[in-house]
Amino acid sequence: MAIFWDNVKTILYALALAMVLRFTIAQPFRIPSGSMQPTLAVGDYIVVTKWSYGYGRFSFAPLEGLLPHGRLFGSAPDRGDVVVFRPVPEPDRDFIKRVIGLPGDRIQMIDGALHINGEAVQRELLGMTDECPESNGMGRQVASYRETLPNGVSYLTCDKIERSELDNTRVYEVPEGHYFMMGDDRDNSADSRVPSVVGYVPYDNLVGPAQFVVVSFDETTSLFRPWTLFTGFRGDRFLKAVE
Repeated sequence: MAIFWDNVKTILYALALAMVLRFTIAQPFRIPSGSMQPTLAVGDYIVVTKWSYGYGRFSFAPLEGLLPHGRLFGSAPDRGDVVVFRPVPEPDRDFIKRVIGLPGDRIQMIDGALHINGEAVQRELLGMTDECPESNGMGRQVASYRETLPNGVSYLTCDKIERSELDNTRVYEVPEGHYFMMGDDRDNSADSRVPSVVGYVPYDNLVGPAQFVVVSFDETTSLFRPWTLFTGFRGDRFLKAVE
């Protein structure tokens, strides 16, 4: 009996340690949609660091309802960071997008090109890519661009639809204490351009930045078919930094 209770205590200690690490150090997330393609693929498992922006209510989800507003040891995200957050319209769901607009910025899309404070962001057409498949897994060649923000952060975006409703927008004026988020798969992202889904994201609602992909599996992988954990493993994404 003593051995049994020793084993129970060991398990409880391990669980407590795992929860402390999850709330204070880092947390894994799975990418369920293609809104951040080609930077993040469906089936990527990423690590998000909790300390990077300090600790807010949503750092401790699902206990956020018990905690006050504000951040402890807070620091601001940089433009271009890829961030997990909880949007105001859907505070029970984790979203991941790129920080495009900082407090006080004016953001607008004009003919598919991003403009920040009235200036077009540097955008280079790289050609066609198949790295932005549709939600059903079907791939086709779409336009790929390298976008470089004013602070030098550079990344790839996909443009699937010419003159889509998200390619031309009004001017968004980012309020103080808020951020403007966009997905890299520009025509396949419900982000700050869609106020009813995301809108402006309060600083308090940030969880943390994505640091790297731990492991990734394609759409053929299923736990009910264990061999697909090997056949569906994406070796080229193993421990890949998120940029």
